[in-house]
Amino acid sequence: MAKSTKVGIVGKYRTCYGASFRKMVKKIEISQHTKYTCSFCGKTKMKRRAAGIWHCGSCMKMVAGDVVHIYKMEYYSYKKNKI
Repeated sequence: MAKSTKVGIVGKYRTCYGASFRKMVKKIEISQHTKYTCSFCGKTKMKRRAAGIWHCGSCMKMVAGDVVHIYKMEYYSYKKNKI
């Protein structure tokens, strides 16, 4: 039997849009669907609600952040202050 889990979350696109585009979208979709660690309670419950809105299921806090990665903006502000 052939291996069928290579494409992962972008299997819905089948052969459309080209391989390089699907690889790029795969990285983005995996990062936006994963659960992140909440900076308030420390649990891995931070989940994306909408574009730029992140919600912790444990402490019920809502955080506005980047569209795909929640901690990307904090990283850039840290990097800017460091330089």
